[in-house]
Amino acid sequence: MSDNSGISRRQILTGLGATAMLSLAGCATSGDRASIVDGSGSSGFSREYQLAYGPIQDGGFNIPAIDLKRMDPQFLRREVTYRGPEAPGTIIVDTPTRFAYLVQPGGTAMRYGVGIGRDGFSWDGRARVQFKRQWPRWTPPSEMIARQPELEVYRNGMEPGLTNPLGARALYLFQNGRDTLYRLHGTPEWWTIGKAVSSGCVRFMNHDIIDLYDRAENGATVIVNQSASARIV
Repeated sequence: MSDNSGISRRQILTGLGATAMLSLAGCATSGDRASIVDGSGSSGFSREYQLAYGPIQDGGFNIPAIDLKRMDPQFLRREVTYRGPEAPGTIIVDTPTRFAYLVQPGGTAMRYGVGIGRDGFSWDGRARVQFKRQWPRWTPPSEMIARQPELEVYRNGMEPGLTNPLGARALYLFQNGRDTLYRLHGTPEWWTIGKAVSSGCVRFMNHDIIDLYDRAENGATVIVNQSASARIV
């Protein structure tokens, strides 16, 4: 997908600054705000970020642009230095810091800001991406319907769309061949990124989950860390 200038989304996203350091002690990071906010546009954000988080036409849906002025810049996608032991292709979710990482070749990782829902705090460990879905249906579990009877209309699933809680993409995590019920998924509520939220597992801005979906492989290892003092090895 390209913007009017002929620059592909992948070209834009790959160039979002390899300036931050990722430490394996709890996946702590520090970033360089100056590479994101440079005052070159009316929003105060660099052109690369304005393009990367601009409107997207995808799967018959028009995803609106992110209001970057309402985002904490640290939670915007960026390439960071990675010096840990995990192989390229591994996805690391560090819930205490509200970041997810996709380890890349050459000592780098792509870092994404995430929101962590109630279900996202209930599981940790290692899993695999069993499968991925574009514009997935959302089916609330029976326990949720019991708590929120108004969701009964979605017992057989909610159609894909801009208001679907799973957003534009979902990655489904299995462990030892069994569904963990843990999902990495998009959200239309982009303003919740970086926060603890009331529902869901690990939510990404739709722009970011599309990027992760395109980069991540089926069968990829996923490490979920819940402890601020844990060391991922």
